[in-house]
Amino acid sequence: MSKKMLEYTKDLLKKVSFDVKLFRKELAKAYQNLMEEDVEELKKWVVSNFGEQYLLHPIYVVK
Repeated sequence: MSKKMLEYTKDLLKKVSFDVKLFRKELAKAYQNLMEEDVEELKKWVVSNFGEQYLLHPIYVVK
């Protein structure tokens, strides 16, 4: 199930990547809902596809 959620999140982020503010809002939600190992994978994916400017700094994950 978590891999499906990760793939859904990636698709969603691709669709909102035109707006950095919206992208970061959706990324923050993903950090809250994904498992820790999926968050790490997502961070790497974001950097490789969009660059570090799209990451949230600092990154907070509250479980």
